[in-house]
Amino acid sequence: MADRFNTIAGWTLFSGIVALGLSSIAGHYFEAGKFEKLEKPGYKIAGVSDDEEKGGGAAAAPFESFLATADVAKGEASFKKCMSCHSIDQGGANGQGPNLYAVLGEGIAQGRGGFAFSDALKAKGGKWDWTSLNSWLENPSAFASGTKMSFAGLTDPQERANVMVYLNSKGSNLPLPPVPAMPAAGAAAAPTVALVGDAAKGQKSFAKCASCHTIAPGGPNGQGPNLAGIYGDKKGEGRGGFAFSDGLKAKGGVWDDASLDAWLTNPSGYVPGTKMSFAGLTDAQERANVIAYLKTAK
Repeated sequence: MADRFNTIAGWTLFSGIVALGLSSIAGHYFEAGKFEKLEKPGYKIAGVSDDEEKGGGAAAAPFESFLATADVAKGEASFKKCMSCHSIDQGGANGQGPNLYAVLGEGIAQGRGGFAFSDALKAKGGKWDWTSLNSWLENPSAFASGTKMSFAGLTDPQERANVMVYLNSKGSNLPLPPVPAMPAAGAAAAPTVALVGDAAKGQKSFAKCASCHTIAPGGPNGQGPNLAGIYGDKKGEGRGGFAFSDGLKAKGGVWDDASLDAWLTNPSGYVPGTKMSFAGLTDAQERANVIAYLKTAK
């Protein structure tokens, strides 16, 4: 009897171990490599860029880099998708679409043996260059809404580049554009941080301005206008009839954080022709401090 009990208990224990093992194996199988990031998180994750959320991480490569590695032969092969509507040899006839010999560098929707271009394409203006042709080949209907071109476009940037260098080899021979410099691998753009100004420190910095400006309410204008209550006031107006430059009067709008920061950074850059001879404050924190102080001067 004891032997039978031991046998049953042994088999029961063995079955439990097998079940546990199978459960573990199944769990590992169905979890391993199966994690997928949500296409769009339910909420924004601090410090994670949109590109990182999409799995891109690094910025997309510039189109010029695809042109630099483009293959004319592959472009010719891809152009077969276009041959039901377009010819490309010199002197070739127009079909449902125009002949494309020497099209790069030519005016958009011009010439081509009198081909009847759509009004949408004729309205684009400009020339077929690397940028415009890339946009056209990617999505013709988006480039010229109302175009007669029914082709959906080429989504692969390398295929578009291949087709473009092939087109360029057919009577155009434009130089390839340079490839823009890319940030070093792993380099991240510095985050934009809103600086908090210190009015007390701004008052000290304002000493640089006191030779031209008063700031006490009711103070007189000098070489520059009195600045009491300047924050939120209109640019180039009021200030006891101060004679502002035409450039500043033409700016319009009011003095807010952004405009004051731009003005204090480089007055002559913000308003060419200004009477203000001060070169500006290069330190962003000092500018924030001065702006904070100006806000207190009512």
